[in-house]
Amino acid sequence: MESFFLYSSVVLTIIIAVPLFRVLYGPTLYDRLLATNAIATKTIVLIALIGFLFESIENFIDITLAYAILGFIGSLIIAKYVSSPKFDEK
Repeated sequence: MESFFLYSSVVLTIIIAVPLFRVLYGPTLYDRLLATNAIATKTIVLIALIGFLFESIENFIDITLAYAILGFIGSLIIAKYVSSPKFDEK
């Protein structure tokens, strides 16, 4: 069972690279924001899997919760900035 989680972590790390391309070369800011949220969600799952592999899930859950809160607040801040009348996408 441990090898399954190890392989899942490796596959998830590779899957994180797919939205990274959209963050770097996205045509619009909205594409980049969506890709950043996808990366954050997959990273939360990856941190939880690593916690399970190290048999210390209770410590890693705290890290995942903090990361999720920071990702959510960051998305709200970017969305507020984009919706402001001063923002003009080029």
